Amino acid sequence: MGISYFEEKKIFKLDTERTTYLIGLSPEGYVGHIYYGRRLLGEGSNYLLRMQEPPYTPSVNLREKSSFLDAFPTEYPTGGIGDYRESCLDVRGESGSIGSELLFDSYRILKGKEKLAGLPASFGRQEDVETLEIICEDSILQLRAILSYSVFACCDMITRSVRIENIGSRHLKLEKVYSACLDMDNRDFEMLTLTGSWARERCIQRGRVRYGKQMVSSVRGESSHQEHPFIALVTPETTQESGEIYAMNFVYSGNFIAQAELSQYGNVRMVMGIHEDYFCWNLRPGEMFQTPEAVLTYSAQGLGRMTRNFHDFYREHIIRSPHKYGKRPVLINNWEATYFDFDSEKLVDIAKEAGKAGIEMLVMDDGWFGKRNCDDSSLGDWTVNEEKITAGLPDLVQRVNDAGLKFGIWFEPEMISPDSDLYRAHPDWAIQIKGRRPTQIRAQYVLDLSRPEVVDYAYKCIADILHCAPIAYVKWDMNRQLCDIGSSCLKEDAQGELMHRYVLGVYEMQERLVNEFPDLLLENCSGGGARFDPGMLYYSPQIWCSDDVDAVERLRIQEGTALIYPLASMGAHIGDCPNHVVGRNTPFATRGHVALAGTFGYELDITQISKEEREQIPEQVGLYHKYRPLIQGGDYYRLASWSMEKPYDCWEVAAKDKSHALVTFVQVLAQPNVHSRVIYLRGLEEKWKYRLEGTEEIYSGEELMKCGYLVPSCKGDFISFLYHFVRN
Repeated sequence: MGISYFEEKKIFKLDTERTTYLIGLSPEGYVGHIYYGRRLLGEGSNYLLRMQEPPYTPSVNLREKSSFLDAFPTEYPTGGIGDYRESCLDVRGESGSIGSELLFDSYRILKGKEKLAGLPASFGRQEDVETLEIICEDSILQLRAILSYSVFACCDMITRSVRIENIGSRHLKLEKVYSACLDMDNRDFEMLTLTGSWARERCIQRGRVRYGKQMVSSVRGESSHQEHPFIALVTPETTQESGEIYAMNFVYSGNFIAQAELSQYGNVRMVMGIHEDYFCWNLRPGEMFQTPEAVLTYSAQGLGRMTRNFHDFYREHIIRSPHKYGKRPVLINNWEATYFDFDSEKLVDIAKEAGKAGIEMLVMDDGWFGKRNCDDSSLGDWTVNEEKITAGLPDLVQRVNDAGLKFGIWFEPEMISPDSDLYRAHPDWAIQIKGRRPTQIRAQYVLDLSRPEVVDYAYKCIADILHCAPIAYVKWDMNRQLCDIGSSCLKEDAQGELMHRYVLGVYEMQERLVNEFPDLLLENCSGGGARFDPGMLYYSPQIWCSDDVDAVERLRIQEGTALIYPLASMGAHIGDCPNHVVGRNTPFATRGHVALAGTFGYELDITQISKEEREQIPEQVGLYHKYRPLIQGGDYYRLASWSMEKPYDCWEVAAKDKSHALVTFVQVLAQPNVHSRVIYLRGLEEKWKYRLEGTEEIYSGEELMKCGYLVPSCKGDFISFLYHFVRN
């Protein structure tokens, strides 16, 4: 396993445990994609590049160079020279024309992996990862492109990024610069993506790839509620257990594009990168631009294998937090309990009641600063409102600690309210187009984090609060998208850099935060799940999954999220009923079972719920702590899907050593005149015996996986069951 180069064949071979990726060179130096799929034992060959058939390569048939480029499976295609499919790189020279041509120059193979300057990216020890750098140059533009491939063999993952360098004396402009391309023959592929909106994020969407371009994207300045930086091409009839999948995910938290294009010759080009809209980057002599990282995986064993590849990779090679596998406190957040209507006494009352039930942390949400009594003021004024927090924040934190709970706090540091002291002092700190009144969303503007002084101010506000009291947790929120894309600081010819510089500013702030407060538990949030992406996971081990905590809606949201992200990264809480978003009533026990497939907590006023519900909390907290190691580190299997028109939902987490497995079954809608339902477990050892905990029932692993387990029929909607099978 690892990376090899075969000089005679001019082929690079990248091997993981189950896959092989082949790259070949044409006689002219074009870098072509040969193969990605099941592991090959031999060196491979370049015949799939079709260089021996018309129109041949330009060195043989120069008059048909464009015909060659428009069909050649290129590893990193460039625009303006005759390939009319989607390009990955568009460069405007000093003459004003667009056109670049990258040809192979050299390569190097490295043990380990270098960091990407200013960006979140995968990491690993030298024994975990090997990196190939293919260096290409455009001799006319005097431009160098370093195509980087890092191979994580045990996870069946390959990451890709590109570094563009201006090695000449002329000023260039990058008008498009993607991170990855995958050119393949079409196999009746279907495209699988995650789409939605606020309160219904990351719903699975699947459909046949048609001629032309089909994409998901965001130009909102965030990865977004609406579409997600993930794309997969799947063969027809692909299921959880069978079928082939080629998948990409983007380690980035801003504008993106993920696109599949079916060409005239039946080739599919899949690309991923920063969206070209609102993007133009100055590349002066001696400067470089680093693209974010794209994560690629291939599975020949269905969606389930793809999912477990992603889960293992993100746990081991993206998430850095010391809380990754550690005990995370069960928290209660006051947002849906009180909204803006709270004071110290109300929070302490909640903390005392929560402590009696075994809850371990109180999180004070929006409304504790400035004159923030509703959502129309004070963002940017991060000073404690002592009309609410009457004796100051250190006193409140101490009283919560005395009740036996840790203390957490909410910030929205990227935003500024028009009604704030900060805006009155620095109106130019808001992102805006000169001469045009900026558009408000949620009565707020966005801070211009392309400006170092703004980043420094926003970060200092957070740090000063965290230094004043023992605060164990921060919920970092972002409640609106970017528009009016203009900066009062950037020069006219650099306005196209704002969106990317903004994201870099967010990353700088969060990097400083986790370094200065290494024990802090950070949870990212963006109006719910609008920035649930690998870039955020690099800084925080968990992200608020959605503002909709209704247990039934969460089935669909959490299924789509868990398709690529580990369960322990999903912020999941038990909410109040009727649910504040959809008005649905669901049993307290079901809400608890659904929230177990995440970080687990409460989003309600514990002083107001019924005695019956309050008495269930200690048991729920106990279940979370009991199953936490399994949920954080086990293998996830999707057994049934309510979102795919089943009347029930079912998933399983099996221990890596196959010693036990937890199955969650939710009967969404009851049906008349039905028998028990069969569910087929996965991830067990066929020869071992397993006991269903709490009973004397014993089954072999073979029986549970091949014959299945019978879930009895029952009356009632929204009923759930937990089944814990333990090796006997």
